[in-house]
Amino acid sequence: QVQLVESGGGSVQAGGSLRLSCVASAASAFPYSKYCMGWFRQAPGKEREGVASMGRDARIRYADPVKDRFTISQDNAKNVVYLQMNSLRPEDTALYYCAAARANGNSCPRSRYEYKYWGQGTQVTVYS
Repeated sequence: QVQLVESGGGSVQAGGSLRLSCVASAASAFPYSKYCMGWFRQAPGKEREGVASMGRDARIRYADPVKDRFTISQDNAKNVVYLQMNSLRPEDTALYYCAAARANGNSCPRSRYEYKYWGQGTQVTVYS
């Protein structure tokens, strides 16, 4: 069992930047090295979609709409995963979630249904 807590959301003008953080904590030993961390987002009236994912031994993946603008990274010592978001657009407005899933070898699951652990989300609003 692992708890995920996101922070860093807010309101920003289009073209601006935000950095989201997700802290993972577990009451007992948790095999962090075998898990992928992913960022998802959900806009009102839309389905939850993947944004980026990475694992300690798994390659990084980005959704096409955020490639070259967003960067996922993690601090293994602190069990924190970040999402640096640059050149934000109004269409990036959504509730952003951090999630954890068992890695599939050197790749991370694509489907949100394979992510077992979820945070509560942090709101990102981009205004023009």
